[in-house]
Amino acid sequence: MDLEQIRELTADDMKAVNQLIQQQVDSDVSLINQLGFYIVNSGGKRLRPLLSVLASRAMNIDNNDHHTLAAIIEFIHTATLLHDDVVDESTLRRGRETANAIFGNQASVLVGDFLYTRSFQMMVNLKRMRVMEILSEATNQIAEGEVLQLMNCNDPQTTEKRYFDVIYGKTARLFEAATQLAAVLTDQPAELEQAMQNYGKHLGTAFQLADDILDYAADAAEMGKNVGDDLAEGKPTLPLLYAMWKASNDDDSALIKEAIEQANGLEHLSRIQGIMDKTGALDYTRQCADKEVAQAIDSLSIVPDSPYKDALIALAHMSVARTK
Repeated sequence: MDLEQIRELTADDMKAVNQLIQQQVDSDVSLINQLGFYIVNSGGKRLRPLLSVLASRAMNIDNNDHHTLAAIIEFIHTATLLHDDVVDESTLRRGRETANAIFGNQASVLVGDFLYTRSFQMMVNLKRMRVMEILSEATNQIAEGEVLQLMNCNDPQTTEKRYFDVIYGKTARLFEAATQLAAVLTDQPAELEQAMQNYGKHLGTAFQLADDILDYAADAAEMGKNVGDDLAEGKPTLPLLYAMWKASNDDDSALIKEAIEQANGLEHLSRIQGIMDKTGALDYTRQCADKEVAQAIDSLSIVPDSPYKDALIALAHMSVARTK
């Protein structure tokens, strides 16, 4: 199953989700409408709400609560992007100028807050305390992940464990909630809920590992952001850390260490990419991502067969095969 087939399978659901997103971003405050319209129509993959839809259908949902869940997940994700771009001083996302580059940091932060609070209003409408419990915990852990990433910035002593703690919080945790809640909405037994939770966690981890590879290996125009952004910000992602750990000489190791500490590595991007090639840093990171994909797919073994399960398996493979 390819992405086009998955889109066809979920077309009606995703149309309903997109309509709900447009409705819920509406506000009496004109700047919220203006900025909200810009970000919800910015060409994003809608991967997380798509996961909510597929997981819910795989769990045989018999109402439209999954549309609300998918919109909630997208609002939380978009809020984190707005805040991230301010923190990272990013100017390009998905091939377009970031909201903060156009509207300014203050508006981006405040509209991010609006989307967070709107998502909690929508959670209340689902009238399920367990949904509130999982998503309130998830949003708190996402915030912790972002703070931990900030603490790791410019720190070449970051360990592999700390790196994985960051990507669990900032990325995998929302994937995990998106798929786990499909089981919650359909009142599945505990083992099936755990399976869906595990699927989302491993898929999200693989997705972020692939993202960190792309920062050093992708085409900027195709990826929709600047290659080397993580390097320019002094972010110690796994490819960079592994290249530093396995560098064949002290000069190469010192160069990467300084690039992390001083956030000045962009001028040495080609050389650092060469060190990654020599050390197999990108290959090692791909191996880690492939392992997460295998664990995600294995988690689905107890899920009944259906086209939606097939789509979840296909998405797991796509998460590491993408070019943007």
